[in-house]
Amino acid sequence: MRVSLRADEVVVFDRHEIVARHPRLSGRWGYRDLLDHYLEILRAKPGALEGSTGLKAARADGSFTPVHDAFWAAAREAHGSQAGTRALIEVLLLHRRLPAEAVLAGMNAVLEAGSVSPDLVAIEARRALAAGDGPAPVVIAPPAVVLDEAEDIVAARVVSLSDRRPSLPPDTRPAPSLAAYGQLLSLPSKGSA
Repeated sequence: MRVSLRADEVVVFDRHEIVARHPRLSGRWGYRDLLDHYLEILRAKPGALEGSTGLKAARADGSFTPVHDAFWAAAREAHGSQAGTRALIEVLLLHRRLPAEAVLAGMNAVLEAGSVSPDLVAIEARRALAAGDGPAPVVIAPPAVVLDEAEDIVAARVVSLSDRRPSLPPDTRPAPSLAAYGQLLSLPSKGSA
C-alpha cells in the first residue's frame, strides 16, 4: 500500500489502483467516521448501528438517505431488529461496488414491490445501472411457458437435467477395490522418528 498525502485529500494506492480516497482534515486531532469502514463489524453486531457515530456522520453528510431509512424500517418490520439491520448492512455494502444512484433506485424498486431482500436490491440496482450508461446486465432466460387452455393457467415447464444431458456409454470398468491397500497396512514400520 502506498499513501499520497495531498493538499485536500488522502489517496491510498494498491500498486497503481486507487483503493481509498478521503478528504483531508485540517487541524490537529480531527477525525471523520465513515459508516462504510464499520460495516463488517456491524454485520456481526447489528444492534450497534443505530447509535453509531458512523451512522450519524452518514446522515449528516447525506449519504444515508430517507430511502435507506425507509428500507431499514421495512426490513426491521418484516424480519425483526437484528435480521432487518443485517439486511440494511448488506445493502450498504452494495455501495462499494455500485454507484449510489443505482443502489437507491434498487431500494426504491424493491420497496415498491413490497420486499426487503438485499439480493433483489442488487438485481434492481444493476438493472437501473444498465438502463443508464452502465454495462448490460447478465440475462438469464426464463423457463419455457406452457399455457393450459382449459384453466387459463400459465405454468413454467420444468426441464430435467438428465433429459438434457447426452446419453453416455455404459461404464465397463471394474468396480474399485481396496485389496491392494491392505498390503500397505501390513508392512513393518521403519522405526520411530
